[in-house]
Amino acid sequence: MRQPGRLRSILGGSAGNLVEWYDWYVYSAFTLYFAPAIFPKASATAQLLNAAAIFAVGFLMRPIGAWAMGVYSDRHGRKAGLTLSVTLMCVGSFLIAVTPNYAAAGWLAPALLVLARMLQGLSVGGEYGASAVYLSEMAGRDRRGFYASFQYVTLIGGQLIALGVLLLLQSLLDATELEQWGWRVPFAIGGLLAIAVFRIRRGLLETESFRNAAALGIPRTSRFALFRDHPRAAWTVMALTAGGTLAFYAYTTYMQKFLVNTAGMGRETATRVMAAALLGYALVQPLAGALSDRVGRKPLMAGFGILGVLGTVPLFLTLETVRSPLVAWALVTAALVALSGYTAISGVVKAEMFPAHIRTLGVALPYALANTIFGGTAEYLALWLKDAQAERVFYWYVTAMIAVSLVVYLGMRDTKTASLIAED
Repeated sequence: MRQPGRLRSILGGSAGNLVEWYDWYVYSAFTLYFAPAIFPKASATAQLLNAAAIFAVGFLMRPIGAWAMGVYSDRHGRKAGLTLSVTLMCVGSFLIAVTPNYAAAGWLAPALLVLARMLQGLSVGGEYGASAVYLSEMAGRDRRGFYASFQYVTLIGGQLIALGVLLLLQSLLDATELEQWGWRVPFAIGGLLAIAVFRIRRGLLETESFRNAAALGIPRTSRFALFRDHPRAAWTVMALTAGGTLAFYAYTTYMQKFLVNTAGMGRETATRVMAAALLGYALVQPLAGALSDRVGRKPLMAGFGILGVLGTVPLFLTLETVRSPLVAWALVTAALVALSGYTAISGVVKAEMFPAHIRTLGVALPYALANTIFGGTAEYLALWLKDAQAERVFYWYVTAMIAVSLVVYLGMRDTKTASLIAED
């Protein structure tokens, strides 16, 4: 494929991924405002626990979405899978935007929120695998790590835009207005953006890997082929994901609430700290991806594992008493830079482990399972432990899971030199 066509496809796929993850993360960014409207009156922590439980429900749907849309993408093409995922996300976002308050609809309000997050969970379950495979297959062999890293650039970008919308609304509306109706605005924006992405994705090129597999008549994937035919690769993806995804949600989505609930920062200050840290984090991804093209994928993942094991507990202990937003930003940024050794290349590492006819399912399903078990429960577990006055147990839990993944990183082959993506 010519370089201009390749770049257009990568940019088009990345733009869609950005909007998908904006829609997903805006829920977390605005939890502090919509929780009082959607749930019965209770303590702030109890309302956040309810919202976090529904956040986890969305994660429970991700393996189902990964399985169904992974098979769909391997059978009908990466482009078809990407288009279907954004359609589901669009419906879920609009549904949240129009969900009535608890005072008006009672338990129907949280029930509709659950339904919307289930649709979004299906969407994101398929999105991760389809976008990781699409970017990895579209990239050339020598720059695969660099281009595939844009999956997390746009993933983080979606989170940044969600925080940016939050900052903007915080500057335009007071807390009462945000809690009454302002929290609906970002979900409506997400639905409109998803419509635009639907049009973009319908115009994407299909990958050469999928076309070649189809032309050669390679048997199409089946619903139960992954763990039957590729058990070692599938379990490896689950194990290498566990520590990385738990650290990601601990250092990003939960961190904003930690700075408010535990460090005692104002909501606006915590939002600004996280926005600045996430911006730096996004900029580091291509650098880490490019480095993996030179030195291999394994050294970066091992580097994250070592730093994560040594640094997670000191990070949270220090942040418990931090009062300076600048110091908080520096600490969170340092943690995210270390995490980049996993996030920048996690998609391409997984894609390089599977043949083309089952690649999307192979990336999506084991990742979604690990992501649901460890990432989707991270925020709820942390808040539950805080409510039980045992929050520090969470720090050691994150450390232990990173250690498990580190063992996997050290024992696996470097996928840069053992890649199953045959095309240049």
